[in-house]
Amino acid sequence: MALSASDLNAIYSLLTNSMSGDESVRKPAEAALSQFESRQGFCSCLMEVITAKDLAPQVAVRLMASVYFKNTINRYWRIRRDSVGISNEEKLHLRQKLLSHLREENYQISSHLFDYSWRLWQNDIQTILHGFSMLAQSHKSNALEQHQELYLTCERWLLCSKIIRQLVTSGFPSDAKCVQEVQPVKQVCPVLLNAIKSLLPYYSSFQKGHPKFWDFVERACIKLMKVLVAIHVRHPYSFGDKCVLAPVMDFCLITITDPEPVILSYDQFLIQCMVMVKHILECKEYKPSVTGRVMDETGITVEQTKRAISKNVGGILASVLPPERVVHLCNVLIRRYFVLTARDLEVWYRNPESFHHEQDMVQWTEKLRPCAEALYIVLLENNVQLLGPIVVSILQEAMNGCPTSVTEITPGLLLKDAAYGAAGYVYYELSNYLSFKDWFNGALSFELSNDHPNLRFIHRKVAMILGQWVSEVKDDTNRQVYCALIRLLQNKDLSVRLAACRSLCSHIEDAKFSEQDSSDLLPTTWDSCFKLVEEVEEFDSKVQVLNLISVLIERVSEVIPFANKLVQFFQKVWEESSGESLLQMQLLIALQNFVVALGYQSPSCYNMLLPIIQKGIDINSPDELNLLEDSMLLWEATLSHAPEMVPQLLAYFPCLVEIMERSFDHLQVAVNIIEGYIVLGGSDFLSVHASALAKLLDLIVGNVNDKGLLITLPVVDILVQCFPIEVPPLINSTLQKLVVICLSGGDDRDPSKAAIKASSAAILARILVMNTNYLAQVASDPSLSVLVQQAGVPIEENILLCLVDVWIDKVDNVSSTQRKIFGLALSIILTLRLPQVLDKLDQILSVCTGVISGVNDDLAEEESSGDNMSSSSFHGESTIPSKEFRCRQIKFSDPINQLSLENSVRDNLQTCAALHGEFFSSAIGKMHPALFAQVKQALKMP
Repeated sequence: MALSASDLNAIYSLLTNSMSGDESVRKPAEAALSQFESRQGFCSCLMEVITAKDLAPQVAVRLMASVYFKNTINRYWRIRRDSVGISNEEKLHLRQKLLSHLREENYQISSHLFDYSWRLWQNDIQTILHGFSMLAQSHKSNALEQHQELYLTCERWLLCSKIIRQLVTSGFPSDAKCVQEVQPVKQVCPVLLNAIKSLLPYYSSFQKGHPKFWDFVERACIKLMKVLVAIHVRHPYSFGDKCVLAPVMDFCLITITDPEPVILSYDQFLIQCMVMVKHILECKEYKPSVTGRVMDETGITVEQTKRAISKNVGGILASVLPPERVVHLCNVLIRRYFVLTARDLEVWYRNPESFHHEQDMVQWTEKLRPCAEALYIVLLENNVQLLGPIVVSILQEAMNGCPTSVTEITPGLLLKDAAYGAAGYVYYELSNYLSFKDWFNGALSFELSNDHPNLRFIHRKVAMILGQWVSEVKDDTNRQVYCALIRLLQNKDLSVRLAACRSLCSHIEDAKFSEQDSSDLLPTTWDSCFKLVEEVEEFDSKVQVLNLISVLIERVSEVIPFANKLVQFFQKVWEESSGESLLQMQLLIALQNFVVALGYQSPSCYNMLLPIIQKGIDINSPDELNLLEDSMLLWEATLSHAPEMVPQLLAYFPCLVEIMERSFDHLQVAVNIIEGYIVLGGSDFLSVHASALAKLLDLIVGNVNDKGLLITLPVVDILVQCFPIEVPPLINSTLQKLVVICLSGGDDRDPSKAAIKASSAAILARILVMNTNYLAQVASDPSLSVLVQQAGVPIEENILLCLVDVWIDKVDNVSSTQRKIFGLALSIILTLRLPQVLDKLDQILSVCTGVISGVNDDLAEEESSGDNMSSSSFHGESTIPSKEFRCRQIKFSDPINQLSLENSVRDNLQTCAALHGEFFSSAIGKMHPALFAQVKQALKMP
């Protein structure tokens, strides 16, 4: 009778008892489990125990279940004469259950699961190879129908291969970290390699007569190579064993360099062999370690073990890949895999634009030529001194064998294209062996003199080289290279033009780019870009051209003469890019550069620009997630370079409230936009959007973290400075939060909180100085007392007097202007009719005299600097102020600069004396003589 789910509890109890130290409990449990082994359903019950999530902590029970599972599989997987064994239905269930439980974290349990899966895999491959042998000898057309069961075994074996891969890669800790040998790597990899070798002959023999099995062989060989690659990536040290690394590397190299003719068309398998070789060559674990060793160190350290393995692997690689084989591999990669095929040329002629992107933007593991190029680059990086001269000799041979006058597509012309590519990809490594100037003047420039259509791929490769070798282009060849690229940008072939577009972008971005040397070429460059974007159809092409235009706008000062054409271009591209978020993002970046380049003339593009901003900052737009950030940056740039506020821009401000209500992800940009509206819109902005501004600040202050507050508080300060009477009542709620911040503790050990408290205190001090009655009103508001209590801040005296303590405490942590504000605020405190003022009199006077004696020079220097900056900027702006200029003007015209702290302290000290009479005199009498002398000196009192 088969076991079922109802027997799970009994099985679990028996497993638990089988581990008991009490023999009277353990022996009966072991006997019962032994009886269950031969019954169907037992393995399924064990698998449920192994995989049960609620039993994860019960490692011992699960481990015992996995031991019984492995042993039972070994004994009963195949049908025995003395038992029914495991049914086919249960086998299918176990495979599916095992597949869903690949990421077992317990090493011992995963080891048992591996043993079971590996045994199954080995049995199936033997069945498959035997079946294929019989099938290859059969000449019957209906052989496939007769071997349907064999095909099912093939599919099951592929599934099992996936399980093996997952168990070996995920079931054991990576040996790159723990440096512990993973035994299954040495056990599995040689067998996988032999399976590949055994299956490959059927790739050709099954191609015509047995397409279904041919498809299986094709998939299987690729799958097994991918498994080997994955195991190497996960366990490089275990893979580095000579019984694994040497045969795998040798097989891959033979397959790449000397394959059977039929394998040459097996692109995906060749790609996996190249991927394997590339991973091994660039594996960082196989590189010599640069870490040192501690003197008198005892024992073998992990680093020493790694160095020993790396040294051993280095010896294996040197034996498998000696210099002559390295040279041979390099030659084969260039002469065979880099060469364009007839199919390549056909695809190119049919659609040059698609061909360009397929060659340059495809993942290197997807196509054979890009994969060969990636392997070649790693090979040359590892063997520069050996291969550098070889590559140059191949290049020289190709150029000599095919002069620039040749227009017929011959093997020599195709080899020259391949050699150009080989030299272009490794510019850094070849720069010591090949002079770019000589190469350009002696060959590359002449290639462009022949416009025959058959030379399009040579022209495209020249365009690529000019971009790759940008670091080697010196001043004496700069202009010639620019001219060559602009000529290529006007080529009839789209693939050539797109390659030139990318390379020209690299040169303009380069630090050596000189606008002066190429100013006469700019009109042609702009026109070529506009024409190219008209002709291309694919999304990637438009992004590429747009990127060049954006870089041109950013690096070239003379943009205004081309402004009208650029406006038309941007308008057209935006309209045509609906639904293409990535293209629109690139366009928004280009528009930022455009607005900055136009400066105060940016309103000339508002008809095109403002609707784009409006759409981008609409949080209800379907593209909001992709476009919002770049749209806000464009919005900020527009405000920063606007000569005056326009009604459309003014109307956009409420959108900022909606954006911030959703999240604070773009807080820095939002604060910059608020500042832009304040300094550009002035009183008009405040009169229209006062409530929205108050709501926005109240939303931010108190709801963002310390970093967000430090970003926001300077804008609140500017707002109060510009509108000291109008603003404080509007932002009453925000000011109350600033008071709570000032009165809260926790800033003594946190620099951020200390800076926040100092900035908040400076804002409140400014309000006291510029709108005295209002701050007194805020401080006495019952709602503030409630807020303070809710924040858990103990208050023992008047809130205004509590702020006095903060101003005194933070006076040394602020700028010179803020120190003066603190001094002015403290001097006003002297006029309060509160006896507690006299208790703080010596501290107040000490701060004020210190500010008077120490800040005057600083303020004079700041004002002088501000005046000079204002004047120079004003002149440079041609009387059109920018946001930066306006901000400096606001700072320069700060009313605080016009107030005399010395006079304020002197006058308010007299008021204090009149208010408090003999109590004031008593307080003065208790003052330290040195401090009293400083006060008299600072206030110039007799």
